[in-house]
Amino acid sequence: MDLGVLKTFTLLFFLVALPFVNSKSDEKIHIQEGTVIWKAYKVIGFHEGTVNLKEGFFTFNEGELTGGTITMDIASLVVTDLPVDKRGRVENHLKSDDFFSTETYPTSTLKITSVKGEKGKYEVTGDLTMKNITNPITFNLEIADNIATTSLKIDRTKFDIKFRSASFFDDLKNRAISDEFDINVLLKFGN
Repeated sequence: MDLGVLKTFTLLFFLVALPFVNSKSDEKIHIQEGTVIWKAYKVIGFHEGTVNLKEGFFTFNEGELTGGTITMDIASLVVTDLPVDKRGRVENHLKSDDFFSTETYPTSTLKITSVKGEKGKYEVTGDLTMKNITNPITFNLEIADNIATTSLKIDRTKFDIKFRSASFFDDLKNRAISDEFDINVLLKFGN
């Protein structure tokens, strides 16, 4: 075989095969197409609503999730269980220093630190930062057809949000607010 042909064949082989050797990629999250729905519980009821995404990406290696970062725009918090003309008071209170202090801390970030699992079913551990306080959190995440979904519980008191927490204040009776709130997330991604 001609040495020039062999060199050309070898070069072409590496150019074609190289992308498959290490197929690590960052996949941008389409923030306008995702949803973040929260639900917080009181002794005599609940409130629920939405929060917008600010930015984010997932990192994949050979098709499997390995990392990522997601930032939520907490200042965009909206209450959806009340009529529009009655939402303002609750929204303003949730954005106040009693809760999320959105004037000082308008965003919250989740940075994925480890991932277990495969084929779209993952146990994700990450560092969640709210109000400039970071705590680890672990949750299940499912991915199929460039859509990631999860449901998780967050203990607000770990982020210095103690307003009407029965864990910190006595005699609240029916005015107590649960320490944990739920978040349901659907994220669409891809470049």
